[in-house]
Amino acid sequence: MIDIINITKLYGRFRALDNLDLKIGANDFIAILGRNGAGKTTLLKIIATLLKPSGGEVHINGYNIRKDSFVILQQMGMVSHQTYIYSDLTAKENLSFYAKFYDVENPAERIQNLLEKVGLAHRADESVRRFSRGMQQRLSIARALLHNPKILLLDEPYTGLDQKACEFLDAILLDYHQAGNCILVVTHDIERIAGIAKRAVVFDKGKVAWDQPLTNLAPQNFLQIVKPFMS
Repeated sequence: MIDIINITKLYGRFRALDNLDLKIGANDFIAILGRNGAGKTTLLKIIATLLKPSGGEVHINGYNIRKDSFVILQQMGMVSHQTYIYSDLTAKENLSFYAKFYDVENPAERIQNLLEKVGLAHRADESVRRFSRGMQQRLSIARALLHNPKILLLDEPYTGLDQKACEFLDAILLDYHQAGNCILVVTHDIERIAGIAKRAVVFDKGKVAWDQPLTNLAPQNFLQIVKPFMS
């Protein structure tokens, strides 16, 4: 589904990504791990067409991110530090705005279902300005899922969420993955993501340092392998 070929990203002399190669399947659930500055968020932004690479190619379902960004954007949703929601609008108004952008079928029904899924149906008509950070993050997740994307990109999605909300997000991600979709999660919460992700890719200095499925790897062994790359 996603072919990343010799991707490089330069910031002056600093190589955020260094000729990185990675293949991602249509039903992969991947945790992308590594210390700050390893290139994790940079890659996510390149896949999402928010950032142009300095070199290399990314193909998503045969489309090139340099030439076919509009088609690619229809296939993916993203949750990041920036929520991409409007504080002056209500939760329902925010989702209605994006429903028009993505030409979502039966938007009222879809919006109601998503607000229920993220636990915000009872706050649908309230201004987002009054929402806590965790509630805004949940609305951002609903926004990312609105158009039924085949690829979901998440950059530190657990930030600002309490324990209950984190468990809520875990359930949403597992359900989304079981429906046959692809998930990429950048996170420092390795213990939590180890319990739900199916594959881990560890970045170090802009390169892939470790890439293995998690299905047959004991959690304690996984943590021992990954922790040296996180400090």
